[in-house]
Formats: sequence, C-alpha cells, structure tokens
Amino acid sequence: MQDAIVELAGARKVFASPEGGEVKALDNIYLDVRRNEFLTLLGPSGCGKTTLLQSIGGFVRLDAGTISIDGADMTRVPPHLRPVNTVFQNYALFPHMSVEQNVGYALEVRGIPARERREKVGAALVMVGLGGMEKRRPNQLSGGQQQRVALARAIVARPKLLLLDEPLSALDRGLRHSMQIELKNLQNELGISFVFVTHDKEEALTMSDRIAVLKHGRIQQIAAPREIYDRPANPFVASFIGVSNMFEGSIDSGSLVMDRGETLQLGRTLQDCKGRATAVIRPEQFSLSFEQDTRAGIDVTIDQVIFVGAGFELYARTRGGRELVVSAPASARDDVARAESDRRARLIYVPANIHLMPGEGGSQ
Repeated sequence: MQDAIVELAGARKVFASPEGGEVKALDNIYLDVRRNEFLTLLGPSGCGKTTLLQSIGGFVRLDAGTISIDGADMTRVPPHLRPVNTVFQNYALFPHMSVEQNVGYALEVRGIPARERREKVGAALVMVGLGGMEKRRPNQLSGGQQQRVALARAIVARPKLLLLDEPLSALDRGLRHSMQIELKNLQNELGISFVFVTHDKEEALTMSDRIAVLKHGRIQQIAAPREIYDRPANPFVASFIGVSNMFEGSIDSGSLVMDRGETLQLGRTLQDCKGRATAVIRPEQFSLSFEQDTRAGIDVTIDQVIFVGAGFELYARTRGGRELVVSAPASARDDVARAESDRRARLIYVPANIHLMPGEGGSQ
C-alpha cells in the first residue's frame, strides 16, 4: 500500500499454553497502518492485540510473515534499531531521574549535545503540557502527569511511529477522557502514525481514524469507527462494539422471519437478499409508540426503565420472549413515563436503517 507506514503480511505467532497445547496469538494477519493515522487495536483479553503491537515494536518475533516500516523490512530488526517508540501501560519512568532526565535519556544515549538535548526536551514537555516541571521527580507527579512524561519521552526524538499499549488504563474516568482528547490532538500536531491498544470500546470510537477489531488472533473488521458501528462485519463485531439488538432468521419476501415466528421488514436495498441472516438494530434506532401504528414496529412488554442522565434505557421483551434494549433521549421522557406505567409499547424502526449480516448460506 503506497501510503502505508507499516505493512504486515501473513503475520503468525504461536505461544505454548500451560496445558501443553498451543495458542495462536496471531493467525495470518495482514494489516496496513497509514501515514499520519490513529489506528486502534481493539478486542477482548487474549485476542492478540498486544502481541500484534509488540511485533511491530520488535519485542515479539514472528514465527512467520513479514513486517515493513516505511518501506524497509523490519521482520528481524531488534527494537532499538526500529524507527518506533512505545508508551507502556506502567510508564516505566526512572524514579531517581528528574522529568528532564527521563525525557532526554534516549537522546543522551545517542550522543545528542546537551544544549540541543535541552531544547528538544523543553519542546516535548511544552507539547504535553508539562513546561516548567523539568526538575521534578516522578514521585512528585500525579498519575496523569507521569503519563505525559512517558509521552514526552516517546515523542522527543520524533519517531516515524508511536505505539501505545493501554497508556490511559490507570487513570480515573475524568482524567482519562481529557487525555483521550489531548492524545488525539497531539497525534494531529506531530503528524505521525499512532497504533493504540485498548479494550475500551468508547475510547476506540472517540480517538481512532480506523479500528481493527480482533478475535482469536484474527482481524474481524478494520474500518472507520462509524462504519464499524453502523455496518459491523459479523455478529461478534456488532455485539463487541456498542449494544446491539440482533435478530436471526431467514429472508422471505422482503422480511426476516425468525424461528419464533416474529418478522422484521427489510429496506428496499435488502429485498434481493436470500438465505439465513442476522439483522442489527441499535438501541437508539427504536422510537416509542403506543397507539395503533401502521409503521414497521415490534410490540413489546417493558420490564425495566433506567435513567442514565442523558436519557433512558428500556429493557423489553417481545411476544416471543426475545429481550431487547432501547435507548430514549431525555426529550422523550413523557413517552418513557407512559411505557413505564403501561408496561407495554410498540418499538418503531425504519426498515432502511437495518443492517443485515449474512448467516450460514445467506448472501447480500
């Protein structure tokens, strides 16, 4: 790929399990990281995202496949010779060194003159909002400030690529949110590629240009956040990214007929689909109705209503016993109150908004 800074082809890595078997951490991975891109590796524990990140950094050697960085083969190149820096989860700061010494350590090892080193360190600290704190020690800093020192150390030499292994996981929720925004702004300002590992779906959606969703060492889907949310490639992605109401069945005459006899009307673009399929309707794609309504909808019993500040979450059951989740904005509080009182409602949906994923024997 011409605009790729990183290219992985056929990457494989197998680890021995404690039981004497094997675990495929990376199973034939093909991945491009574009220039100036914020790419997030997302997935459950054990999916291979950290192994993939460490392979790019050179800390894990592949069993098969190749890694190229900026057009050069890096498959067997050790970490310290790759044009890459890594920010680890635990920051790994030297406690006996000042902030200035921590940030400038790699420059000192490379023989950069003291004056030039101070200038570069000062500029990096200003960039991460720590100007004037050069003489402090790590134990004199908050968790968020220590994380910024680790970032400054990683960017001071302006690498071609920055790898970040869950660097925000130790921060409290409020600070974590502000650091998400600052980290994305920093990436834009630096103009280099970031590869970011997280298990936090909201974090991935907030920060990424693209997200690679992994499961069992394989990439399930790689796309922009909105594309992954609106058009998940399979049921795993649909359930892992956000909350999904999924309906499995067979397509017949423009409708999805489920095993319990319930049906969903499909949009015109899906009329020619055939076979088994799974339809996805996100909670916010439903609206509440109570009268005789001729629009496409599902009659439900309301089991529970939860106030979540910006709106409400409703937990409902269809006549066939299928459990559904509905999100309603705060402006719909009157409808929500009626649904909570009546315990019955009709969930209206727009057939054109339904996303269909082919099942076994299905096609789109």
